[in-house]
Amino acid sequence: MEKKKILENKLFLYMTEFFAGMSVMAVELGASRLLAPYFSSSQIVWTIIIGTIMIAMALGNIYGGRKADKDPDPGKLYVRILIAAIWIALIPVLGKYIIIGISAILIIAVNSNFLVIAAFAACMVVFVFPLFLLGTVTPSLAKYTTDSLDDNGKIIGTLGAFNTIGSIIGTFVPTFVTIPAVGTAITFLIFAGILIALSIVYFVSPTESGKKSLAKGDMKRIIAGVLIFILCVVFGHSTSFAFWEKNLTFEGESVYNYLQVKEDDRSVILSTNVLFGVQSILMKDSALTGMYYDYAMAAPYMAGIKEKELSGDDLNLLILGMGSGTYATQLSRYFDNIQIEGVEIDDKITDLAHKYFELPEETKVTTYDGRAYLAAIDGLYDVIMVDAYQDITIPFQMSSVEFFSMVKEHLAPGGVMVVNMNMYTDEDGDGALQATSEEASINTYLADTISSVFDNVVTVKVPGATNRELFASDSSDFIERLDSNIAMEENETLKAMMQRVEDTYVPYVSTGHLMTDDKAPVELLGMKQIDLIIKDEVSYYRNIYETKGLKGLLELL
Repeated sequence: MEKKKILENKLFLYMTEFFAGMSVMAVELGASRLLAPYFSSSQIVWTIIIGTIMIAMALGNIYGGRKADKDPDPGKLYVRILIAAIWIALIPVLGKYIIIGISAILIIAVNSNFLVIAAFAACMVVFVFPLFLLGTVTPSLAKYTTDSLDDNGKIIGTLGAFNTIGSIIGTFVPTFVTIPAVGTAITFLIFAGILIALSIVYFVSPTESGKKSLAKGDMKRIIAGVLIFILCVVFGHSTSFAFWEKNLTFEGESVYNYLQVKEDDRSVILSTNVLFGVQSILMKDSALTGMYYDYAMAAPYMAGIKEKELSGDDLNLLILGMGSGTYATQLSRYFDNIQIEGVEIDDKITDLAHKYFELPEETKVTTYDGRAYLAAIDGLYDVIMVDAYQDITIPFQMSSVEFFSMVKEHLAPGGVMVVNMNMYTDEDGDGALQATSEEASINTYLADTISSVFDNVVTVKVPGATNRELFASDSSDFIERLDSNIAMEENETLKAMMQRVEDTYVPYVSTGHLMTDDKAPVELLGMKQIDLIIKDEVSYYRNIYETKGLKGLLELL
């Protein structure tokens, strides 16, 4: 077969390496965003993504090197690049359905480590093959670009440099440009289009003899690739991850999160994960939410908000993990003498808070990491609410002894910290759990860590939810202050809610499990807890499957 003249220009081969490296990193980052709404973006999920991609690249390197030695035809490399590009273009069209299908199968089939297994299976099915093909690029190009042993080190080093530079650009462009601007789906299509264009340039280039006509097989490949890509552009540009949801008020992405807002006649809800939970809620009739926010309202009473009202003073409150402002809005509705300040790392969530969740414009919200914010200020607060979650896991830097010590330093005398502990299950016990290191839950670790910093800790279970509210203070009379301030409350609904907190709180007894900046295994503990929650939620459907088989399950659905 006659060689293409373009191969005489080593710059084209270097650019092939550049775009291949760029596309690999873009797909890796796109993979994290495609999986995050379903499985979170925790360190564990990132580990799975990186691990599977490295497996694919390693196998691709081996295969590409052997193919280049056995059949040194550059055309076959560009066919592989074209196939990889088409597969990447298909990801926005089919990827979400494959992920949901895999999840549906595994949620019935596996008893533990659901998220880990499902994320790994999704990565293997959706992402391994195209990255395996792109992994063949480097060894193949090393074969095609090396003319003699005299300069092979220089040439291979240049190939490596172009790959690295492409990888750098492929890291920054999706994160800071394409994903925030046009979304994950179009990001996949952009980089697929680049690879298709690269392949077309090779196939349409003239041969060494000057022949410009395309080989029949190459023409078919180009037409098929372009047609499939056009179809992917038409059907794959949707940004909807929750494709089964209808009439969403808002769905989009930020640098940090998948964002979904939906509403009904009673409420507006924010979710940052397709499969798990409600992150914020607004009750349109100004009623209590029925969720953990209501229980957390006990913290101002513990800090003496009614006493301050009588004396004409304001209560200063800081919320770390403002979200769309549910807690702040609810407090503002019930108390006139409260000054609220929030910290939220995702400015798009703050924008949604003002647009859809009635967060007052005058409420101060700082776009920053909660711990970094505490380190940068000197202020004292009567109440600090800690409600920071990264998808469905706690950021490790906001779960340690060092962090809670910092919170304590910013509490005024008699101040109270309230922490929302999500992912609570019945296996957590009633706050007096005695557990070994292997058995302890993330909430046990969190409560034990806080108990090592604060003198007094109590917890309250939120009925019908996977939340437990923890209240901590160095003041020995904060519960007595709760009682006396409840007595001064004139709103009967709110008074009954606070009385429920007082009647159901449990003093926490530490079991000695601590998390520090050096060791805070929140991802592993969180995954274990999520498994328990999922197992409980799907037990009914699993029983149907085990007793009546797939037919019985399909009939039920």
